[in-house]
This record gives sequence, structure tokens and C-alpha cells, in this order.
Amino acid sequence: MEKLAALTAFSALSQETRLDAFRLLIQAGEAGLSAGEIAETLDVRQNTLSANLSVLLQAGLLRNQREGRSIRYFANTDGVRGLLEFLLEDCCGGRPDLCQPLIKDLNLGC
Repeated sequence: MEKLAALTAFSALSQETRLDAFRLLIQAGEAGLSAGEIAETLDVRQNTLSANLSVLLQAGLLRNQREGRSIRYFANTDGVRGLLEFLLEDCCGGRPDLCQPLIKDLNLGC
């Protein structure tokens, strides 16, 4: 992941509703959630949520899929993995063996 993409992702996550929605979608896993389910769970108006989901999509942290008249949202695991790899790149002073316990604890499969 490039530095600009990482900054965009961090910026997207720096707002409370977006962070809550992102964490909710991480928890939902492969099933994802519809925008209505997210809005109801977070007690956020649909138009507010829509704008926030758009920011997360543009940052590459979410993906969506149309299902009839609704849209289902999912955490973009590739985007999340890229962000984590960016953070851990050259970690521990170039000694990846020191970072391995962290990576294993996070169960990233790296």
C-alpha cells in the first residue's frame, strides 16, 4: 500500500461513525450487512450513514454488492490487510522476527 492510500484509510477511520461502521462490518464477516442494518445498529440516519460508507468505500476499506434494491456492505479484507502490512512494513528496526508474535496474535496469516 502506498503512503497516500494509507493516509486516506486513516483519515476515513478518524471519524466516529465511520470507525463504528467499519468495526461492525469487520465483526459481521463474510455475511456483511445492509445499509439499513448498519444504520439501525448504530442509530444513525440513513443519509448520514450513506455519506460515511462512501468515504470508507473510497478509502478501500469496504466493498459493496447490490442485492435487488438494497446494497450489502462488507469489510474489504484486502484493503485492511494492505493497511496492516503498511503499518508493519520494516517493523522492529528491520527485524521481522520481533514482529512475528504480533502478527500471529492478530491472526493475519502473514
